[in-house]
Amino acid sequence: MSDSLKTPLRWTLCVGVALLLQACAVIAVADAAVTVVATGVKVTAKGVGAVAGALLPGDSDKK
Repeated sequence: MSDSLKTPLRWTLCVGVALLLQACAVIAVADAAVTVVATGVKVTAKGVGAVAGALLPGDSDKK
């Protein structure tokens, strides 16, 4: 392969790899954000359930 073709091929390869790595980083950040939100919702739901259980009369004391 001639030198005139190697340089554009190398640039294209480098740019392609850089774009693929950026896509992986975006997916990782989005996954982390979803995990944080899901954990927050789970903790909030448990708190609301505990408050509702304490305030509402029911047979939760009976065994």
